[in-house]
Amino acid sequence: MAPSNAGNGAGLRQPARIASREELGAAERIVVKIGSSSLTDENGRLDQSHVHGIATTAAHLASRGTEVVIVSSGAIAAALGPLGLERRPTEVPLQQAAASVGQALLATAWSTAFADHGRITGQVLLTESDVIRPQTYRNVRSALESLLELGTLPVVNENDTTATHEIRFGDNDRLAALVAQLLGADALFLLTDVDALYTAPPREPGARRIDHVEDAARLSGVSIGSVGSKVGTGGMVTKLSAAQLASTTGTAVLMTSAAQFAAAADGADVGTFFPGHHGRRRSRLVWLRFATRGAGTLVLDEGAAEAVRSRRRSLLAVGIAEVRGTFPDGVPVDLAAPDGEIIARGLTGFSSDELRAMTGRGTDELREVLGERFRRPAVHRDQLVVL
Repeated sequence: MAPSNAGNGAGLRQPARIASREELGAAERIVVKIGSSSLTDENGRLDQSHVHGIATTAAHLASRGTEVVIVSSGAIAAALGPLGLERRPTEVPLQQAAASVGQALLATAWSTAFADHGRITGQVLLTESDVIRPQTYRNVRSALESLLELGTLPVVNENDTTATHEIRFGDNDRLAALVAQLLGADALFLLTDVDALYTAPPREPGARRIDHVEDAARLSGVSIGSVGSKVGTGGMVTKLSAAQLASTTGTAVLMTSAAQFAAAADGADVGTFFPGHHGRRRSRLVWLRFATRGAGTLVLDEGAAEAVRSRRRSLLAVGIAEVRGTFPDGVPVDLAAPDGEIIARGLTGFSSDELRAMTGRGTDELREVLGERFRRPAVHRDQLVVL
């Protein structure tokens, strides 16, 4: 079951459609996400034995020809003990400081663990803006592809040292799904401290493991918590969102505990499996549909809202009634109907200040008052996803 490497015109690798967990062992390219709670001890310190356990399985998979990308949480958690912090800080400056210390500790831990198996790692730190802008998106993909071609194991993490609330992925589950989508991975393993998705909290009487999720309808009536561990930011909600993004774009997903990683990679009946689906074009814009928020909001008039929603037209400045928020050009913004309903999300061609000066003006007026370049659409239809 070899994946199709035929591009879509842009040289993109297309994932193989893995329809059952038994086929996971044949995956040729996988992304493995490990949560903070699976890498640290009860005191929040990085536990090298946990790192070695994951590395041993990943190195075994690499030895049989599987390309492996690690998406590792744990940078901030790794710094809690050395910095004398009891919990993950909530203030952004403290998070950034802890990440600066923790990223070095985490990178060293992975490098040491894989070196024991004769494998070289490469650290890749990303912010959300790296997978938004066309040029940086291509650069990230090229860098990861080159690392894989050289036989290394990329270890990816969010760059918490420089990330702010406006440019954060929000959690590494989402980051892992975006990396899987970007690379056309055949499978994504979401490893946490819970062995599967259950019909209720696992410790409650009558809770049953959900072994297979074909679509969201299968999850009706399931009680899902939203709070992660004391050292992480994610929870089951973020994992389900990541599974939806990855499986929708063709990557199969297996959600289980770190202790069951080896069994899961061999197709054992563990965890919760989401088959990969065909049908949606792989694109850097796909993630916009699953983005948690835009950097700002453009409120449209009725005509513009109808043109965007029903006719898939570009958004022109004349159809913008209000600009909310402060943002640069090239970032995702929400497009709202007059009643406030978010109807689309797209990459803005102008900053918020520029858009405020453009609002309500036709193309001829924009050229005369502001200059030729302001005649372009505020959000081009090729940079827009209707929700």
